[in-house]
Amino acid sequence: MSQRLEEVVHARGHEHVSADHASTFEVTTDDYLTPAGDCILAIDADRAPADFDSEFVDACRDEKATITVTFEAEGHEETVSGRGDPDLEFTNERSAVGRTSDYVDDRTIVVGSEFAAEGFDRELVDELADGADVTVTISVE
Repeated sequence: MSQRLEEVVHARGHEHVSADHASTFEVTTDDYLTPAGDCILAIDADRAPADFDSEFVDACRDEKATITVTFEAEGHEETVSGRGDPDLEFTNERSAVGRTSDYVDDRTIVVGSEFAAEGFDRELVDELADGADVTVTISVE
């Protein structure tokens, strides 16, 4: 596939963003975050996987696809890549989760991710913990 498709999600950080999780990262439409949510990087997202275009979803279901997720906030940017999987559903209406493992459920948007929440740039994480607005761009090629 030579065409690059992307989905853009707007969300915001929260004081409880810690980005300590070792195997996942998450963006949720929920408007709150507890300290236990150590994989969650942003809340109050304006879109969830169930909202993504069918052409985008189909492209992500190719195990050869490269899926890249970029977080941008307050001049800081972090990009993490992984791969697609035939079992990706994109049906969850609340959360989008990136995983370092091969585990797939209805929230999973990428598997085999290079790193999880704990690997994100700490200056970006600090901005998210201050409640910064964040743009999350998910692309597949």
